[in-house]
Amino acid sequence: MSALTSSLRRRLSVLVAVVGLGALAGCSGVTYAETQLPTSSAPRPSSSAPAVAAPTCDNATQSYAPLSSLPSRGEISDGTMRTIIDKGYLTVGVSADTYLFGARNAFTGGIEGFDIDMARAVAKAIFGDPSKVQLRVITAGDRIPLLKDREVDMVARNMSMTCGRWNDIAFSAEYYRSGQKVLISKSLVTEDKSAASWGLADLKDKRVCAPTGTTSLTKLQQVAQPAKTDGPVVVTAGTHTGCLVLLQQGKADAITGDDTVLAGLAAQDPNTVITSAKAITVEPYGLGLNKADTYLARYVNRVIADLVADGEWKAIYNRWLAAPLGPAPAPPTPVYGR
Repeated sequence: MSALTSSLRRRLSVLVAVVGLGALAGCSGVTYAETQLPTSSAPRPSSSAPAVAAPTCDNATQSYAPLSSLPSRGEISDGTMRTIIDKGYLTVGVSADTYLFGARNAFTGGIEGFDIDMARAVAKAIFGDPSKVQLRVITAGDRIPLLKDREVDMVARNMSMTCGRWNDIAFSAEYYRSGQKVLISKSLVTEDKSAASWGLADLKDKRVCAPTGTTSLTKLQQVAQPAKTDGPVVVTAGTHTGCLVLLQQGKADAITGDDTVLAGLAAQDPNTVITSAKAITVEPYGLGLNKADTYLARYVNRVIADLVADGEWKAIYNRWLAAPLGPAPAPPTPVYGR
């Protein structure tokens, strides 16, 4: 590696820390941004597909049957959809620091990633223009309250569909499947070569960070609780980038989260690595919606089905995830029961 390359990587690592601190300071504020289409390929951290079963409760496995086809704006009479159309844009809650899924481009200022492309696809279906989307930067903990209060029309923020969340909000059909893994500092591997294969249960007495309001934190707490004396020590932050800042500051030893999110963190900080342990959960991602918005959910499900049918879902995957996670898998198979 040249001295110039080494210097650049050190500066990027510092930039991640600064951005993360900013996110922690203002994560609940409202930020609007217009997105731009991605212009660069993703880096290449390693990851693997989850090897466990998806949730089996009815709520987490069944979504609303999609519309038979997408109606023109003039044909739509549903109240929520008319409000969105009359407003002139779709308001979507997103992340601005989840690299590869929703993150601000330091050069263009736009927010980009897999989730952003999904949000733009829905806006394009409604308005014929993917730029008719207003992105509101939110934390994981903001997702359900903002949907309930109708401060956003939709959430596209790597949100796992769980039985409990289905009680509070509605979801689209599953549009991506991830799994919870562990990212550690390479210094742990230096100390103990076996650390490269550690899972959550192996991180005894290690400080493990997960963002508040996430299923990753729930699972971490479950693993830590039975063995308080020799289990992992739970550390929290407002976002995964906040966890990365704590790791860089030496206040955490590891981060747990969806493998897609961890891949983005590893791409940003070369001093970290995703362990080779198998994913301990299956995380089916859905676009979040207000619980009453059945028509909008069916509309969005038609959009997702069309993205899969015409190859655009695969194109979005390849744009963001092929480099770190390998060739595009088969898209998740939707299960409709409503």
